[in-house]
Amino acid sequence: MSIKPILIHPDPRLKKVAEAVPDLSDELRQLADDMLETMYDAPGIGLAAPQVGVLTRLIVMDCVRDENEPPQPIMMFNPEVILSSDDLNTYEEGCLSIPEQYAEVTRPKEVSVRWLDRDGNLQERDFDGLWATCVQHEIDHLNGKLFIDYLKPLKRQMITRKMQKLKRELART
Repeated sequence: MSIKPILIHPDPRLKKVAEAVPDLSDELRQLADDMLETMYDAPGIGLAAPQVGVLTRLIVMDCVRDENEPPQPIMMFNPEVILSSDDLNTYEEGCLSIPEQYAEVTRPKEVSVRWLDRDGNLQERDFDGLWATCVQHEIDHLNGKLFIDYLKPLKRQMITRKMQKLKRELART
């Protein structure tokens, strides 16, 4: 396994719609393993393939935050929300592609998601709370949408300028 570099906003690849996975390959399974390692190393609770420069419909996540609980990593190929609750929840979201920037985003409180697991089996599960927020955030990445796209234009521009400055600083080092 290897840790992949995470793209930083603004990057045109983060705004592109990812391609569906036609069938699972060992290469895609390896990518999912690498993405999990990258996510844990960052550290984060979710990561989408476009964030590591791969325009494929693949996300990984693990919202277990208590160190006394065992990890619950999930790999999702071609995930799709098939049902959303009318009830909403607001979380302060962050993103590994937009480091150190956080903002409140309102999303459906509960979602049902369908996906292929690493063995190619169709899965379906209901998520709520942080898990629901995370899975929606990561699926947004597959559709070229970032959490800052939910913000007012001024706040979004301010965060984008901070990221441009960060990228310039990183390029100098």
